[in-house]
Amino acid sequence: MKHLTILSTVFIILISTTTFSQITLQVGAGGGYISPTGNYAGSTEDFYDGTKYGMSSGYNFNAKVRVGLLGLSLFGIIDYSSVSGEGQSESDNKNSQIENTQNILSFKAGPEFSFDIPLSPIGFYLDGFLSVNTFSGTVTFQGVSGVSSGEYDLETATRVGAGVGGGVLWNIIPLITLDFGANYNWYNLFGKQYNSVNTNLQRLDAYTSLNDDADPLYSAGSSVHIIGESREINAWAFTLTVMFGI
Repeated sequence: MKHLTILSTVFIILISTTTFSQITLQVGAGGGYISPTGNYAGSTEDFYDGTKYGMSSGYNFNAKVRVGLLGLSLFGIIDYSSVSGEGQSESDNKNSQIENTQNILSFKAGPEFSFDIPLSPIGFYLDGFLSVNTFSGTVTFQGVSGVSSGEYDLETATRVGAGVGGGVLWNIIPLITLDFGANYNWYNLFGKQYNSVNTNLQRLDAYTSLNDDADPLYSAGSSVHIIGESREINAWAFTLTVMFGI
């Protein structure tokens, strides 16, 4: 019985030591490119009409941590993205100008599955994540029909989303890895709503809140209540992150 206890203790120590030695921890930072799709893309004319956000491509910065064990990793990312759109409000109003900028602060976390190539510094991974996304920004109007000229702040709003992605890992030296990633983000899967900032309803209300849900007072032909359908906020993100092993 005494020998069995000793053997069990040694076995547990060996398993614990082996498992701990196979745990990896990496932290890093990087940046990249973000490309809006669907309702988040479009033109400033679409934005003025209330159908899309009219965003073009932008940039992002991120900080990332990865904890790995036997091919399965958990990761977390803090990501700051900025996108913008610029152009006229209507095709027959050449003197009009809209400048629209949105910033997204995201907290993302989820599992990651990695695949190594034997005897190669190159590996691959697939991941999925949930995200909490906070939107802010500004919009400027000049010579736009129905909206007073000036710069206005976008009311801060938070939405819950999700995403999927993958990437390539290149171990350039033992403790430094280049992480080339691509992921698709659904930023506002949950929490869509329409807000009116002003007591006296006016067209400006459609632009100074995120307003990704339909205006409950929408009516066809209205010059004030112009958002008739909910709008998805989706984008591709392409990143390069330098990861350091700890």
